[in-house]
Amino acid sequence: MQDRVVLGKTPQEVDSRINRELLTNVLYTERRYWMIVGFLALVVALAGGAIGYMINQGIGVTGLHRPVFWGFMITNFVFWVGISHAGVMLSAILRLAQAEWRRPATRAAEIVTVFALMTAILFPILHSGRPWRTMYWAFPYDFARGIFPNVRSPLVWDPTAITTYLTSSIMFVVVALIPDFAVMRDRTKGVAKAIYRVLAMGWRGTPRQWRLQIVAGFLLSALILPVFVSVHSIVSWDFGVAQSVEAWHSTVFAPYFVIGAVHSGVSAVVTVMIILRWLFHWENYITKDTIDSLGRLLIVVATAWFFFFVIEILFSIYTLEDAELALRRMQLWESPYSWLFLTFILTGYFIPVPLWLFKNVRRSFKWMLITTILVNIGMWIERFLIIVPGLARKQGLSFSWSTYHPSIIEVLMVIGSFAFVSMNILLISKVVPLIPLYDVKEGEILKDEFKIGKATIPATMREE
Repeated sequence: MQDRVVLGKTPQEVDSRINRELLTNVLYTERRYWMIVGFLALVVALAGGAIGYMINQGIGVTGLHRPVFWGFMITNFVFWVGISHAGVMLSAILRLAQAEWRRPATRAAEIVTVFALMTAILFPILHSGRPWRTMYWAFPYDFARGIFPNVRSPLVWDPTAITTYLTSSIMFVVVALIPDFAVMRDRTKGVAKAIYRVLAMGWRGTPRQWRLQIVAGFLLSALILPVFVSVHSIVSWDFGVAQSVEAWHSTVFAPYFVIGAVHSGVSAVVTVMIILRWLFHWENYITKDTIDSLGRLLIVVATAWFFFFVIEILFSIYTLEDAELALRRMQLWESPYSWLFLTFILTGYFIPVPLWLFKNVRRSFKWMLITTILVNIGMWIERFLIIVPGLARKQGLSFSWSTYHPSIIEVLMVIGSFAFVSMNILLISKVVPLIPLYDVKEGEILKDEFKIGKATIPATMREE
């Protein structure tokens, strides 16, 4: 049975209460909010100092050296691109599917997508050691010697796909925010009112404006889906087309990466929603039903990801190639990779998914917070295990064995990236409502039912 939260007796009471409770984070601030933001800003500043030191001293201050030239920074890049897939999964796909329980989660998922993508873009640029030289990826810099970017390389497609995805995600967020900007315009004064007036773009809530806003939302939902699939597929091809690395040639890499990204992204959104619910007192909106539905979705997504994971392992064993088998032996049985593999598979699947099968766990905020954090610990390690062990082995074009020990600089950068995304989510919560007001109000209207005889029918029918 669902937990129905009654927000008022009349539509006016419901409307007023939703505005009051969901705008609290924008209009008022508790001390603990600024304490958390201050702590995150300190961590980001430390990471910024580490980045500045690396740029000043050179890439040699990291643990990267021949033949392991991709380490924590590229692992973090792949991880954050994966997290960004939550926005489309929860917002676009569930909007097209008209899943009612999506309403409190969509805005948080879209915001997570935007900041995760911004963070992901930073890491390949930092990995270059001299960030300003990354412009050579896009523009030829020496016509005389015929030096041009290799347009056949997925390393060139990456920035195109990611910037397209980032642009469309921002448009998606802005279109959905227009009615809420109008609410903010009507409840603020001075400079803030002037800014919200511009952002609201003359919104008055007329039937024509609502129709255009809904059509725009559906069109963007449909258009963003191919971009969503292409982004992590192209990231997988960064690995798949590398000739010299033994473990990176599996043909299931693209769907394996995409479904893994959805697994980690949806888990991240659940983590963020539970933390925001605690911070902003959104008990009436992020309910047990919401996380129960997300838990059910996660079981399906995680199991699909596990299927592709098993297929990827079986494909490598099926070839019976000595190099491939030796690499799998290294990942599974040689320390420290064996311990990392065990941690990854336990935290990524075998601990959370059996727990999610229990309704009490899916409806527990504490357990859902713990299990979704575990998933992302596991998924980060998964990316590390894809990248580093393959590079560490002596191969045809690398000619030497080695291993990889991340430096404190890289560790600070990884920790700083988590603080950077968290801080930006909290800062944006002071500007926009992180639960869409109009979407929640529409959901309240659609919940109304009345009885005719023994039958219970909805009071309002949705126009298809």
